[in-house]
Amino acid sequence: MNRQNAQRIPLALKIAYTAFVAVLVPYYWVTYTPWNFLYLCDVALLVTLAALWLESPFLASTQAVAILLPQALWVVDFGARFLAGLHLTGLTAYMFNPDIPLFVRGLSSFHGWLPFLLVWLVLRLGYDRRAFAAQSALGVAILLVCYFLAPPPPATAVAAVNINYVFGLDDQHAQSWMPPETWLGLLIAFNLICLFLPTHVILAKAVQEPPGAT
Repeated sequence: MNRQNAQRIPLALKIAYTAFVAVLVPYYWVTYTPWNFLYLCDVALLVTLAALWLESPFLASTQAVAILLPQALWVVDFGARFLAGLHLTGLTAYMFNPDIPLFVRGLSSFHGWLPFLLVWLVLRLGYDRRAFAAQSALGVAILLVCYFLAPPPPATAVAAVNINYVFGLDDQHAQSWMPPETWLGLLIAFNLICLFLPTHVILAKAVQEPPGAT
């Protein structure tokens, strides 16, 4: 099998992914408002759609950098609750809440399978070393938009607020431990240094670079 064929993404996967996004986007748009699509995980969902159809190692690599580590925590928390009934962080408690419709929880399942899909894409297409710089710039821009433009706490029944935790860890109250700008600066540093950079280092060492990437 030549390299071109090896890089092909199955059409069935592209269609299935597109269908999922086509259902999720209008539901989230109406239920949570368009602000919801500034969450880094939701950005990853949309950018991965483009990565699939374009078979772009660059786009797949940026989103792998963005979400693999935080979504790994989601997967571990969900697995511990599902398999052993353990409550590790409470991050996925809503997935086991019978008051939330199964349809809604099914849409949110992408937090669990999207990181695995991104790993598969990067292994198949290659890891583009430019991803860290690009995702760092995009991530900082998104966090700044969330801080200066998106809704702050408190949470309402329908609106997305405190997107990407730019006002603290509580959606009902902004954090009061430090000046808001200090929190934002530390959040940016945490994302770049503790989440994006380690993922970049691991992928750069473990995965071959795609042809033509510079």
